[in-house]
Amino acid sequence: MTPTTETELSEAVASATGPLRIEGGGTRPVGRPVEGEVLSVGGLSGVELYEPGALTIVVRAGTPLAEVEAVLASENQRLPFEPMDHRVLLGTGGEPTIGGVVAANVSGPRRIQAGACRDSLIGVRFVDGTGTILKNGGRVMKNVTGYDLVKLLAGSRGTLGVLTEVAFKVLPATETQACVVIDGLGDLQAVEAMAVALGSPFEVTGAAHLPAGPEGVPLTMLRLEGFAASVAYRTGRLLDLLKPFGAVRAEVDPVQVGEAWLGIRDVLPFAGSADDVWRLSVRPTDAPGIAALTGGEVFYDWGGGLIWARVPQGTDLRARLGAYAGHATLVRASAETRARIAPFQPEPAPIAALSEGLRRKFDPRGILNPGLMAA
Repeated sequence: MTPTTETELSEAVASATGPLRIEGGGTRPVGRPVEGEVLSVGGLSGVELYEPGALTIVVRAGTPLAEVEAVLASENQRLPFEPMDHRVLLGTGGEPTIGGVVAANVSGPRRIQAGACRDSLIGVRFVDGTGTILKNGGRVMKNVTGYDLVKLLAGSRGTLGVLTEVAFKVLPATETQACVVIDGLGDLQAVEAMAVALGSPFEVTGAAHLPAGPEGVPLTMLRLEGFAASVAYRTGRLLDLLKPFGAVRAEVDPVQVGEAWLGIRDVLPFAGSADDVWRLSVRPTDAPGIAALTGGEVFYDWGGGLIWARVPQGTDLRARLGAYAGHATLVRASAETRARIAPFQPEPAPIAALSEGLRRKFDPRGILNPGLMAA
């Protein structure tokens, strides 16, 4: 089913007699395999409202992400949260949709400075499991009281409702970017250096560490963005600040910097292999110790708060790591492995009870992506 209006989508959900597999662009098959009739939001496409002066945009959920970014670029604006494109890592086709970005709360390296997708989201319209059309938030940025369904829908992966429209606050595009690079640091030193940079007043918008960089040498990367004069000044100051960590240098070619951070954003170091890929959210200070336990190849984003790990197929990484303050998501694996190992971190009992209560409230028949996020 590919409805082209919100009303058609509502009627499709209300009349469904069995499970529905909600699909945007089909680029992110993360979670337990879902059986059921495909309900695509690809027919709900287009920009509903764009007010560059108000820094807001409202788009239908099936709109390709590339189209949204092109519209914003025409006015020298951007989505702040730098959404990842999973296609190369996962070996998928299709076109990422803006609704899929919201449903998975997809956020890139700039999250440490600009926040996650949910932090830029200011309004949603969606159809719940009964076919009822609901909306929350608005088209302007304001503080309100009540249930924040905007934040609730972000990351719910279609299990609470089918998104039909999303509204964002946007930001001006950056004039230029540069990168301060430190060669040869061990993981512990790299996390310390990233913490120093992120704690500085120099507005670092990306902090990543590759234990095996493109030349096989450990590489720690710290991105700065903004007006050219500001970036040049902050780059110089950050170079001075990080001199105690060793061989520090600056990459000021914005094209090369952009390509390097595109690789971090889309996890390109782990593309093109058959190994499983896990995403670990951890305390940065714990990251080196946790990474050492994975037994695979890793790299760090978000100043060490995010670890990407590549391990042999079928590895139950949670069992190997044991208990720690964080969570692990199985991002790339075969359908068989995803059926055997819970792709998402099992929730503590109180949170699991709340989650189940929300699903019963918004999808009382249990037809929206059933089992996708099951432990």
